[in-house]
Amino acid sequence: MKKITVIGAGTMGNGIAHVFAQNGFEVSLVDVSKPALDAAMNTIAKNLDRQVAKGLLTDDQKLKTLRSLNSYTDLEKGAADADLVVEAATENKELKLSIFSKLELICPDKTIFASNTSSISITQIAAATKRPKKVIGMHFMNPVPIMKLVEIIRGYSTSDETTSTIVEMSKKLGKVPVEVNDYPGFVANRILMPMINEAIETLYHGVAGVEEIDTIMKLGMAHPMGPLHLADFIGLDTCLSILRVLHDGLGNPKYAPCPLLVNMVESGNLGAKTGSGFYTYVAGSKEKSVSAYFTK
Repeated sequence: MKKITVIGAGTMGNGIAHVFAQNGFEVSLVDVSKPALDAAMNTIAKNLDRQVAKGLLTDDQKLKTLRSLNSYTDLEKGAADADLVVEAATENKELKLSIFSKLELICPDKTIFASNTSSISITQIAAATKRPKKVIGMHFMNPVPIMKLVEIIRGYSTSDETTSTIVEMSKKLGKVPVEVNDYPGFVANRILMPMINEAIETLYHGVAGVEEIDTIMKLGMAHPMGPLHLADFIGLDTCLSILRVLHDGLGNPKYAPCPLLVNMVESGNLGAKTGSGFYTYVAGSKEKSVSAYFTK
């Protein structure tokens, strides 16, 4: 297995493409947006430069990684001869099902289909194809080049052979694969998202402010990042999508998204990627300050 196609040039997609290319795979990065592809390739180059500066990579390894990457706006050109396709598009069920339906017509029978979904059913995704035994979840954590975990999700029909192949491939990437079953939110987000939602509820009900909530969780619970800062980092739209999947799939009111989160997403304040969420961010800087909305 040598040729990898990654669909989606956003934060997760470019990180996944980076890791595969750095570990000797031929990678095709596919996105409908040429500017998104250009930005992704630029991000990968900058991240490789950081690795070189830290002594984690040589200049030759950096160049070899970049030579292993190609980008395409045409799905057929980018995926026609792939051994593995990793879908990392927006967390939207209809979009993902549409992508896999198209892939079924494009890819040869040998191709394994993996989704980087953080909450959507792998069994549902597999049903959009004619190869359910070769469909699996491969949920990387952000930032992909740094985080070790890959949550491996078996759909109802995922074969042992497919699972074994993806587990071994994850190890070749220097990751730690952990196998879980296909239920809403899997493990990571079934535990994480209710915590984030409760932090937003705590803010919404005026129990404490943004910095106070994050400071308590960092210093009191040894979390490296407070839940509101983490929500901004993940993207508030992504958090909302996952909570809706949990709420719809499990039918438990404890997963109902906080109204404040819904309003922030509808107003376009999605976190770090838009420059404003619970905090305000300066482009190209790690500096942040509590959003003016929460300092009134």
